[in-house]
Amino acid sequence: MVLSLLAAFAPTLATAQTEAVEKPVPILSGSAGYFNFVTAGQNLIDTQFNPVLLLPLGERWLVESRGAFEGQFQRPPGGGPYGGPVNKTLDYLQADFIANPYVTITAGRFLTPFGIFNERLYPIWIRSLQPDPLTLPIGTADSDGAMVRGGFPVSSGANMNYAVYASVASVGTTGLESERHAGGRLGFFFPGPRLEVGGSFEKFLQGDRTNAFGFHMGWQPAKVPLNLRAEFARSFQGSGYWVEGAYRLSQAHRWQKQLRRTEVVARAQQFFSGSVGPDQAQALNLPSADAREGDFGVNYFVKDGLKAVASYGRQFGPAGNFNQWTVGIAYRFLIPLGRTGAP
Repeated sequence: MVLSLLAAFAPTLATAQTEAVEKPVPILSGSAGYFNFVTAGQNLIDTQFNPVLLLPLGERWLVESRGAFEGQFQRPPGGGPYGGPVNKTLDYLQADFIANPYVTITAGRFLTPFGIFNERLYPIWIRSLQPDPLTLPIGTADSDGAMVRGGFPVSSGANMNYAVYASVASVGTTGLESERHAGGRLGFFFPGPRLEVGGSFEKFLQGDRTNAFGFHMGWQPAKVPLNLRAEFARSFQGSGYWVEGAYRLSQAHRWQKQLRRTEVVARAQQFFSGSVGPDQAQALNLPSADAREGDFGVNYFVKDGLKAVASYGRQFGPAGNFNQWTVGIAYRFLIPLGRTGAP
């Protein structure tokens, strides 16, 4: 997605030297948001600023980075003004070498390509529901190391995409931690039905050296403005799945001017506890016990780059059931840091 975003502003043309070649320019992009999460009656104010920098170096090199500044503010149990931490993390800082149309080599800190949510759907502007899936922490710890990825057609009706990676452990610096692991993801996209299916595998190279695996799918029917996605993940930390559908009301016959900007979303998910205790599970941002959850939401795209969001979810578990309400706004920006066009 990042490479395609860059290409929209800075395409490189492998043509004769006599033809004009557009020069790639750096791009500053990202998102900002303000959200209220009310969970079991406790309100959390969440503010985010997530800048993304794309720095092309010639025709084959790209340096890309994303930071995250997130403030989470709550009232203390005894009452009083809102307060809380402002967390600062470096999500990724990587150098990409485009060896050929089928292979890209990456080194640095990168998002672990386990499943699809962590890499493709995590930004607040892209995701359809702001609460994370219950299984998101499984297999998606940050990676510091190297990765080889790419894709190519395997037939006239199918394309294959792949990613293979290895990460070293990094501790001691807040916001820059990573795990020692290795793994890969393989997917197949069928352009006719607009369907993608795939799987992921990861081997932990520290501690008990356990394994994690998962499956994912995505489907966009050609005749219906529907996005259907699903993931399953399993590791010693736990296992579970989520299924999500987002439907854009652009085909409504009445109030089309208002409804064409509206998207309705539903997600069903379930989590099964693993071999870790409740305290360790909470430290990993996983549920402390088995859980089932249903979420329903509405997104309204005010204009290009600005959307309002609202959702309601209810979680069921042995420790009790509770509601989760979310309202907020997300903003996306994109700024070329140079002149576009031929030199």
